[in-house]
Amino acid sequence: MDLPMLLNYLFGGFPWEIPEIYQKKSSIYHLDRVHTATHIITGEDDVRVDADQSYILERGLNYLGIPVQLLVFPQEGHNLENNPWHGKIKVREELKWLEKYGHGLQ
Repeated sequence: MDLPMLLNYLFGGFPWEIPEIYQKKSSIYHLDRVHTATHIITGEDDVRVDADQSYILERGLNYLGIPVQLLVFPQEGHNLENNPWHGKIKVREELKWLEKYGHGLQ
């Protein structure tokens, strides 16, 4: 994350100081509670949420048998603003995902 002082403020310390708090709050430690198909989108160069976290999440959900799709956009950061086509691809894939898994959504 690119805002380390914010984490320190929000959680009362850094991960190496209070690992039990970070583990309790981190979604990766609670994947066994996920039952919803999950669509993950990340930029390869995202500094806010490192793409590695998305890969780990995708692998974990896949291992648990949860339908999951990971889209990684090259040379993009958190906001996907470097290539206008990436935004269009993102929306197209989201709509396809909702068509397949958004049962009952209007």
